[in-house]
Amino acid sequence: MNPSHPVGIDASARLIPGDQGRLAGKVVYVSGAGSVGPGWGNGRAISVLFAQEGATVFGVDRDLGRMDETVQRIAALGGRFTPAASDATDSASIAASVTECIARFGRIDVLVNNVGGSARGGPIEMDEAVWDSQIDQNLKSVFLTCKHVLPQMLAQGSGSIINLSSTSGTRWTGSAQIAYAATKAGVIQLSRVLAVQYAKQGIRVNSIVPGQLHTPMVEVRLAGQRTGGDVDELLRQRQSRIPLPFMGDGRDTAHAALYLASEESRFVTGTELVIDGGMSVRCD
Repeated sequence: MNPSHPVGIDASARLIPGDQGRLAGKVVYVSGAGSVGPGWGNGRAISVLFAQEGATVFGVDRDLGRMDETVQRIAALGGRFTPAASDATDSASIAASVTECIARFGRIDVLVNNVGGSARGGPIEMDEAVWDSQIDQNLKSVFLTCKHVLPQMLAQGSGSIINLSSTSGTRWTGSAQIAYAATKAGVIQLSRVLAVQYAKQGIRVNSIVPGQLHTPMVEVRLAGQRTGGDVDELLRQRQSRIPLPFMGDGRDTAHAALYLASEESRFVTGTELVIDGGMSVRCD
């Protein structure tokens, strides 16, 4: 398996061969459906795979341009995707996008919360404003989308919410990023609480916990922050922590999300699905 994500757009390529229709008839709201660069970011991969599996995908991102590749890939598959600009840290913006989705399609069966990003430093090095922005981006965004989507799911009597956390929220992953770690731990507990609160109403809530994947963000942002722009060195450092001999990408996250969105996971709620190549179980 090639550890690198594809560069550029190969719109003819599917994420998986064969069976389509596992999400036929479902309306999916994906927060963070774009990507900072070409290739398989988590939100893009989830949107493409879900559309391939028959879902009507309503994808939002703060920057519409980040969804251009998502739009092209889904169009090439003949899938259904509606892009909309929305700021996941702003309640009014999220409310407007949720209202638009419901007005267009009548329901929301699946909510995927994919907005997030990391910042380096512990409490001494990190500016207080950075801490606040991390709380907003990584945790408040999940709270707000749940706040505005849950009433529709309650009215339907069903729904699946999938929140993206990180192994940084469960263990030390190689660098001090105190706000990211705290907020991603918060996502897990928020998901657990919602899962129990709304189980009787037919709403399932789960977290995906990705490890150190090779996504566009690694090359566009993290390499500059951590290795002076040396992408190969950053990938080497990240790969050294992973027992499997390759690094996953957004497609691996997408397949996990597909399971949690489908009826195959009907008896699964309040849990975490770890996608990290075995990194979390290492003891060194």
